Amino acid sequence: MWFLRCAAIAALGFASLIPVTAAAAEAVGEAVEIKTAVTGEQGPLEVNSAVYRDDRIRTSQSGLGQFVFRDGTKLAVGWGSSVVIDRYVFDDSDSVKRLSIKAAKGTFRWISGSSKSSAYQILTPAGTIGVRGTAFDFFVGPDGTTAVVLLNGAAQFCGPGGCRQLTRRCDCVIADRSGGMTDVKHVDRSVLQTLGTNRALPFLSGSQRLSGMLGTSCGMSAALQDRRDPVPPAPRLAPPPPPPPVPPEKPSKPDKPHKPHKPDKPDRPHKPDKPDKPHRPDRPDRPDRPDRPDRPRPDRPDSPDSPGGHDHGGDDHGHGRGHGTRDHDGDRGDRGGNRDGRDRGNWSRGR
Repeated sequence: MWFLRCAAIAALGFASLIPVTAAAAEAVGEAVEIKTAVTGEQGPLEVNSAVYRDDRIRTSQSGLGQFVFRDGTKLAVGWGSSVVIDRYVFDDSDSVKRLSIKAAKGTFRWISGSSKSSAYQILTPAGTIGVRGTAFDFFVGPDGTTAVVLLNGAAQFCGPGGCRQLTRRCDCVIADRSGGMTDVKHVDRSVLQTLGTNRALPFLSGSQRLSGMLGTSCGMSAALQDRRDPVPPAPRLAPPPPPPPVPPEKPSKPDKPHKPHKPDKPDRPHKPDKPDKPHRPDRPDRPDRPDRPDRPRPDRPDSPDSPGGHDHGGDDHGHGRGHGTRDHDGDRGDRGGNRDGRDRGNWSRGR
């Protein structure tokens, strides 16, 4: 009898645990993209693997997981991250009453689904992100420092140091565990320097690429080229000794001034050519003179008495000069000679 009573009590206790185990094991979403190593409470996750309430999701230093919840909410978990699905309370098939996650470290992207904005809540070591129908990236460092960058809609970040409202696209705020919080400003390269690593916000810088989710960069894709953490600068080497001074060059002698160029003498004016003398017409040829008939000339005798011979006038001083000529005037010569001889002979005798 006692044995049967104990068996009945054990059966009732086992039956009471079945609904609790089934409810705890009910899936709240599934994996749609897995790269390298991503694990859950049940082990490594693959595409279409289910995720459950209170499930802890971890990624390796190069891992990436993208998940979709039942109401359409999307969550991307980047490299070196750890997050817990804290609460998930169903409302109906299309929405939830409560969905909250706890981000311990790493980098994430959140895109709200069809549920009310008040149903979502993200917890970080530095504060709480209130969702208002929005999309945003956030990063949690190893020391709990948290950065939030708005991509669409609006969000609110509240921590020990107060609350900040993010209303414009690419608005950014950074907070730490002690309550320190920056003013809201546009995200830029200085955010990576404040967070102390280039691996923060990889979905904005392009270090990790998402598929089927909101694509935006806020101008940071060109700001980060190296995906690794910054390397400490190498120690500076001592500068090389300066080169020996170069002696100044001797000033060169000034060039002698050039003599002024003498202008060329002007060319003499060209004398005009003398006009050609007028052409004289050729003189008409003179008519040939008619030949005169030759006059007969007597032969000269050897004796002085012969006509045309020399006449000495008959004495010592008188002599005839008349000479016969070969031209037409020879007769006149003969006559002159005779007359002259006679005159001179008469002049000598009279004396």
